[in-house]
Amino acid sequence: MSLLPAASSKKVIVIGELNVDLIFADSSIKPEPNREKLVRDFRLALGSSSAIAAAGLAGLGLEVSFVSIVGDDEFGRFCCGELKRLGVDVTHVVVDLRARTGVTLSLTDGSDRSLLTYMGSIGSVSPEIFPLELLNDASHLHFGSYYLQEQMQPHWLELFKLAKAHGLTTSFDAGWDPAEAWDRERLTSLLAYTDWFIPSEEEALRIFEAGSLEELPGRLPADRGTVIVKCGAAGSVGLFEGGWVEFADPFVVDPVDTTGAGDSFNAGFIAAKLRGLTDVDALEYANACGALSTLAIGGAGGVTLEGLARFWPEGRRLA
Repeated sequence: MSLLPAASSKKVIVIGELNVDLIFADSSIKPEPNREKLVRDFRLALGSSSAIAAAGLAGLGLEVSFVSIVGDDEFGRFCCGELKRLGVDVTHVVVDLRARTGVTLSLTDGSDRSLLTYMGSIGSVSPEIFPLELLNDASHLHFGSYYLQEQMQPHWLELFKLAKAHGLTTSFDAGWDPAEAWDRERLTSLLAYTDWFIPSEEEALRIFEAGSLEELPGRLPADRGTVIVKCGAAGSVGLFEGGWVEFADPFVVDPVDTTGAGDSFNAGFIAAKLRGLTDVDALEYANACGALSTLAIGGAGGVTLEGLARFWPEGRRLA
């Protein structure tokens, strides 16, 4: 018996940014001026919220097609190679000869991380590279890093309307806004065509101008789908239509690297819902995927059906 029912024949489309992560890990990771410090570990890894979610969805047995853009350089080739190795279709990843692939430097102490990002091609994803025929045989559309995908921000609403007209479910993860402007008007319009909006707790509180999770339900727009809030070590909260609120307890782990944990959570929740699990079971399943991803350095590739079965044998009851 598997952790989830058999996969749908229709695929998931993920459109989004694509970059590498340079991950430095140690318990005392903070740089100090005019000092050289040694760290216990380093990885060059596949990065970006969208790509890590795509890899997680593929690891959970779904067919995934990724739409993105990279530069004609070693980092771009590395990203595409890693996605292919992890089972993601990269037919629709465009190579821009004029661009440089984006890079994120991640400094992680296991429980949290600090990020420095060189945008490069990250903000270059545009409607022109999205083949609309992909919508014809897909079941779901997802993207991450709303605030980093600068060229797509005016176009997500139109794309989600098209996806809904084709019968797809939709989801996205906003990520952190480096400008801290939060683009609330556009996001509010987009939520009317979004089945599952999956921000972190701090992102949700900033976007909806709420002082606490308890205050958040009253700050959400009336015309929306489900809002799933990731609360890190505190678990997750589902804010459903009609005012229903559901909490899911966390999985207690000793994390090695939290890079990509939220994106792995996204993959777990989407996979669970596409396979027909209840909202409550999907929250628990997503928590398990997020926790599992923290047990190795790097965000992508850590979540698979086999790995999840070893990490959480009790999850088999969800099948």
